[in-house]
Amino acid sequence: MQPLALTRPPAATASMIVRRPPREVFEAFADPAVTTRFWYSAGSGRMEPGAELRWEWSFYGVSVQVRVEAVEAGRLIRFTWGNYDRPTLVELTFTPRPGDATHVEVTETGFEGSGDDAVRWVNDTVGGFSTVLCALKALLEHGIELGAVADHHPV
Repeated sequence: MQPLALTRPPAATASMIVRRPPREVFEAFADPAVTTRFWYSAGSGRMEPGAELRWEWSFYGVSVQVRVEAVEAGRLIRFTWGNYDRPTLVELTFTPRPGDATHVEVTETGFEGSGDDAVRWVNDTVGGFSTVLCALKALLEHGIELGAVADHHPV
């Protein structure tokens, strides 16, 4: 077997159509009162430019520091998170689609470590954000709180 090597830093992406207007989908991520219904269990504030936030997943016993880099209402949220000496950058984009729908795309970059570590990290990230987007869709389209994030990595 030939050795495999990364030729550029990897990016993790996940996306989904949510059949709700972009402003509503954007607010679901910006407002922790909504976000806690489909992603994390507690958040210290709104996603606003320059905000330093703390998100908690009580079902996992973990938390993360978040720094909001940019916000364009109804269109974009960009933040860094993770360990401050090795944060990654996450970008959420909200693109209008016909019928009052929104294409939500999540891209995370800045993974470090060996190629094997980066591939594991990207794989976990894609799975995690896919789960978040499915839970978001269930909540906004059907009013169902799936609890999918808590079940993604059972402890």
